[in-house]
Amino acid sequence: MLRTSLLTLIVLSAPLPALADSTRIAFGSCMHQDKETPILKTVIERQPDAFVFLGDNVYGDTTDMELLRSKYQKQGAKPEFQALKQAVPLYAIWDDHDYGANDAGKEYPQKPGSRKVMLDFFGEPVSSPRRTRADGNYASYWIEDDGHFVHLILPDLRWNRDALKKSEDDDLLPGLKAPDSGPYQAAQGRTMLGESQWQWLEKELLKPADLTIIGSGIQLVPEFTGWESWANFPDDRSRLLSFIEEHEIPDVIILSGDRHFGEISRTFINHPQPLWEVTSSGLNNPTSKSGPNRNRVSDTHGVENFGELDIDWSAGTVELSLYDINGKALEQFSMILSER
Repeated sequence: MLRTSLLTLIVLSAPLPALADSTRIAFGSCMHQDKETPILKTVIERQPDAFVFLGDNVYGDTTDMELLRSKYQKQGAKPEFQALKQAVPLYAIWDDHDYGANDAGKEYPQKPGSRKVMLDFFGEPVSSPRRTRADGNYASYWIEDDGHFVHLILPDLRWNRDALKKSEDDDLLPGLKAPDSGPYQAAQGRTMLGESQWQWLEKELLKPADLTIIGSGIQLVPEFTGWESWANFPDDRSRLLSFIEEHEIPDVIILSGDRHFGEISRTFINHPQPLWEVTSSGLNNPTSKSGPNRNRVSDTHGVENFGELDIDWSAGTVELSLYDINGKALEQFSMILSER
């Protein structure tokens, strides 16, 4: 029997109920509507208090909103998805394929319509500011656990994103480019978030919390620029890392998806704690390919996987984990929460 979930995630400030002494948040990405999703049964067996979808929650890839809606409906009709929805609250941010097109940014013409389809599917309240913001689909949520507060921040890395810069190697003769090196490179002076969303994000990060979670559709800590990542936008990446560092924001964890494999990364900035990132991808659409990552502390796992954060408030620790389709732990690392 599933334990009763007392987790409540809300937009804006409002009274929040207390939870148990520990909180379990599961997450994942890359779930194709045309493939089976048995891994969701395993997620439910782990009895999380909530599940966060980190993007490519369907593979829409269209400007036809009726077609996009039908793909969400196909996803939502699966018994495993229905069971997960009944068992725990679901929260989501998009990546490129559910946004509307592969590697798409601000040029995608149907972003308001795509946002509505997504938020309707996940049951976002009609009064939610996510539905009416002029500059994106971003949101933040709060989780309270007996006086401990977790801040879940979901930035939108698509709506305002400038064009990616193609690698100069693309014009070289075949065979000169390293395998799986990707088509992109870093580009100064370009942004994913846009200034208005940046100001919102910085205000959110300054709000006191016992744990801050940033749910990012693409990877942040890895420095590899070949495929989509924050590293392709070094101004944005530097701004976020510098802001965390300069304001000494404690207990920050990055959750990411997109890459079709799972891994755990860690970087050390001028800060009392390392910055951890758990990449979980894909729920039913994995690949064995991976790029270089000098901040990787785990193996890479090109199998169906999902991630977990297990917060033990009494011990002051967070266990960062990846699990496979059978519930086997692929990776487990422990983060010590700062003393307040």
